[in-house]
Amino acid sequence: MNNWVDGVKIEMTAEEEAAQQAIYDSRAIASSVHKLNRIKEIRDGKLKQTDWWVLRGSITDAQKAKRQAWRDIPTNFTTESQYDELLVIDSNTQKLTHSIWSTE
Repeated sequence: MNNWVDGVKIEMTAEEEAAQQAIYDSRAIASSVHKLNRIKEIRDGKLKQTDWWVLRGSITDAQKAKRQAWRDIPTNFTTESQYDELLVIDSNTQKLTHSIWSTE
């Protein structure tokens, strides 16, 4: 890696490269954590919106499976690219597009 000092390109030392990589890594981790927290907020909202399914006393197997799928999101979706897929919003409807979010 290179660094620019007063317009002059200077080769970074191994220590400087490691420090720079640590900064990049910490930013990537922070981004993933933020996305997962947002996904958990959405999931918790979906569970709250569908609590009535349980409270009415006659929840269907499909509804049980849907709620379980929402609870399993942190286990089944573990990479930042998967987080990105979960957070895609349709520009026309302003709704999340991933099939897991459907309440049907």
